[in-house]
Amino acid sequence: MYSFMGGGLFCAGVGNILLIVSTATDYWMQYRHSNNYMHQGLWRYCMPGKCFTHTDSIAYWDATRAFMILSLLACFIGIIIGIMAFIHYSSFDRFDKTFAAGILFFISCFFVLLAMAVYTGVTVNYYGKRYGNWRFSWSYIIGWVAVVLTFFSGIFYMCAYRMHECPRSSNAH
Repeated sequence: MYSFMGGGLFCAGVGNILLIVSTATDYWMQYRHSNNYMHQGLWRYCMPGKCFTHTDSIAYWDATRAFMILSLLACFIGIIIGIMAFIHYSSFDRFDKTFAAGILFFISCFFVLLAMAVYTGVTVNYYGKRYGNWRFSWSYIIGWVAVVLTFFSGIFYMCAYRMHECPRSSNAH
């Protein structure tokens, strides 16, 4: 049970770091424009030697940013509750911290999955037609890795919860 929670905390910790890096960096996409390679993130776009803040309030950027931030918050709160469950596993009162942490990690996974889906759909449909030479870059890729890690964090915590619940429910019969 503790090994599941430890694995869940490890995946969640690494996933949260990757979410922060992915959200904050400017390498979601790279493309060639006027014989220069440019790259952009959720907050800025960069030309050789200069970066500029996105000043337009474009709906898909706003949605992607919002979903990434919500994912970060859910994962961070899940880590805090997960640590509380790991340290004080035997004191469960009416609030099951293991179950709550697992749900928060699944919520985090859902939000980052929404962010990645929105960004992917718009980028492929808009930039794919506008620029011939473009590609997703490393910030985008680690966003997808964060999807997997937050998902497995939820799985690990749900397994720990089930291991804790099954002996308790079999003793009741």
